[in-house]
Amino acid sequence: MGHSTAARRRVLRVVVLLPVLALCVAYPGIALADGPGSHWSGYVALEFRPFFSAPLDPRQHDDNASVVAQPEWYYPWNGGRDSLTFVPFARIDQHDDERTHVDVRELTWLTARDDWELRVGIRKVFWGVAESQHLVDIINQTDLVENIDTEDKLGQPMVNLALIRDWGTVDVFLLPYFRERTFPGEEGRPRMHPRVDADLAVFESSRAERHLDLAVRWSHSAGDWDLGVSHFRGTSRDPRFISGRSGDGEPVLIPLYEQIDQTGVDAQLTRGSWLWKLETIRRSGQGDTFAAGVAGLEYTVYGVLESAADVGVVAEYLYDDRPVGTRSPFEDDLFAGLRLTLNDVDGTEALLGCIFDLGSAARLCNIEARRRLSDHWMLEFELRTFQELAENNPLYTLRQDDFAQFELAYHF
Repeated sequence: MGHSTAARRRVLRVVVLLPVLALCVAYPGIALADGPGSHWSGYVALEFRPFFSAPLDPRQHDDNASVVAQPEWYYPWNGGRDSLTFVPFARIDQHDDERTHVDVRELTWLTARDDWELRVGIRKVFWGVAESQHLVDIINQTDLVENIDTEDKLGQPMVNLALIRDWGTVDVFLLPYFRERTFPGEEGRPRMHPRVDADLAVFESSRAERHLDLAVRWSHSAGDWDLGVSHFRGTSRDPRFISGRSGDGEPVLIPLYEQIDQTGVDAQLTRGSWLWKLETIRRSGQGDTFAAGVAGLEYTVYGVLESAADVGVVAEYLYDDRPVGTRSPFEDDLFAGLRLTLNDVDGTEALLGCIFDLGSAARLCNIEARRRLSDHWMLEFELRTFQELAENNPLYTLRQDDFAQFELAYHF
């Protein structure tokens, strides 16, 4: 399928879905029957991104706007022991055909008993405790066209059985279908250079997207400790890249999805105003077996200067034992940040942080802030900068992609 044909199909799907989402927001009973206890929530938003420098590729732009919608429907029955959750998502982007996309973030049936829970459908699952990097979080695929911080995830088809015991909870996951990572298109920004052509993706497994992946995790809270140990076997959510050419002869990067085994450990210790955090993994299947970790702390000053505000200081060390210049830019880095929570009626909060490469002058800085304007309206702001990146840094192609992001959202 050609690139333009795929883009037209993505646009068509969004054009069809957005009126449905609008009806869900205004008249939820039209889309799904409102039963006793059913609940609608979600948001629609306008987003604007100005970039501070000229792009590396003349096909890219100096700014970008988009509109996004994500409603959520929750329906419990049987005294709350069973429930359905439905979370569709859609975005229309001004320039990037790849960022114009739809997804089902969640469509899950849950049945719960005293010592077990069963979830079947499409879900998002988060593991981890660190602020700067989520190494152990491996169930869901990254929706990279949404944001480069890898926080946004695609919905993952799964069967999840949770066994709840006094000594901890054991979660078993059967993952029957693989979701490919999304990547910005030729007009998308920020993005890698050369761009990634997701239509040419290749798989190590002969079953490609239909390889059955497996995962298991033990988690437990004991006193001040929150602990987790996990193992994943299947298709890596984090592809390697090989050089190739698109159908038009353009040099591109081709995602290669390999079979891996990954064991992870995450731990958090809470002592008064202190949080101590650790995430570490060991992965085989992508070249040489390697280990990576994030360890750090957060200290919060409550009621600073006799106000209602809290200020948290965050520091984390990032380690990866793969050679410098490989896919990970965080082989020997330090994250330092400040978290501000005003505890006001408008819910004002902000996080300011930078990742410093200890082997060079490179640094990645980020500001995230949000504030409610009313009961329904919220304003969010982000600022991302990429400074002093060396040519052997995997993020070097983002060196001119500093940007701000403004999002005005209506929550219902």
